[in-house]
Amino acid sequence: MGAKLEIAAIALACSIAAPAIAAPVLHRFRRASLGVWGAVVIAVGVIGMAAGVAVTARMMFLSNHDLDVVLLVVAVSGTVTALMIFWLGLPVARASFALTEAAGRLGDTTYRPLATEPPSAELAAISRALDATHARLLAATERERALEASRRELVSWVSHDLRTPIAGIRAVAEALVDGVVDDSETVAAYHRTMVANSERLTTLIDELFELSRLHSGALELSLENVRVADVVSDVISTADPIARAKGVRLTGRADETDRFEVDVVEVGRVLTNLVANAIRHTPSDGTVAVAATVVDGRAELSVSDACGGIPAADLGRLFDTGYRGERARTPPGAGIGLAIVRAVVEAHGGEVSVHNITGGCRFVVGLPVAS
Repeated sequence: MGAKLEIAAIALACSIAAPAIAAPVLHRFRRASLGVWGAVVIAVGVIGMAAGVAVTARMMFLSNHDLDVVLLVVAVSGTVTALMIFWLGLPVARASFALTEAAGRLGDTTYRPLATEPPSAELAAISRALDATHARLLAATERERALEASRRELVSWVSHDLRTPIAGIRAVAEALVDGVVDDSETVAAYHRTMVANSERLTTLIDELFELSRLHSGALELSLENVRVADVVSDVISTADPIARAKGVRLTGRADETDRFEVDVVEVGRVLTNLVANAIRHTPSDGTVAVAATVVDGRAELSVSDACGGIPAADLGRLFDTGYRGERARTPPGAGIGLAIVRAVVEAHGGEVSVHNITGGCRFVVGLPVAS
């Protein structure tokens, strides 16, 4: 029993001594590659085992021949084992290098997923995380490019739309100052032109301020539990004189019992904007229909018109800030109205969409109903 304890003590001492000696070496090479670390760890394990066997054999064997045989076996087995372990670990090192290279190319067009599955669950998880991160970075880059393009487009349109009324006001003012016209009727017409252009400027500036407020998250909703029919009725009452003046028939339909929780002023602005656009693009004798229903816990407000339809190329970008296709549904201005509509609806946790119908198009606003 004493001999066994002595052998165990010798083996334990040798097994501890090897890692203790290797620890400072690993600390010194803590920034080395995974291959260096792997080689050192393999060497420590094999040397520790070999040292334990060799020292024990040296102390316990009586025959030098037997001792030489044991040491030879340990040397050959230890060397071969170390080389085999290192060879088996090469796929892990290669996968690590490949992941490091891939991480440096995240978000770049040169990024490529690993051609083969990594040899461990942890590396495979890292590979999947890198692929997902790359996809998110690409999506974020595309959004950034789209926002930048939208910003440039908005600046271009705003510059144009500011310049036009300002030039009109200046031309009319100069004509009045220079006395080009002096009859009261023409002077009154010039004054009306100046007022109209100034109102156009005011509307554009108000829209820009509203859009800035929405995008900055400064919009504070004052939610009220109201009947859907009341909101629709208010919008119809406001827009009906405009429709009558153009000869457009305006109708509204909503269930008297349906309710939802919204900011009445903001949602009313959304519907008024959509209805005004519909009236503007609907020919005389046409019909603009406002309808409200509750479907699957969502209030669905729709505005249908007889505009003849929207080009397919414009449908996907109609709510983008500053976008105006050849037949865009925004009023004369910088293409801001529908962007405000989308921002207000999304602030309520809803969504807005548009699609063509027979003879026209239909805008649909989905909002949560009252809880």
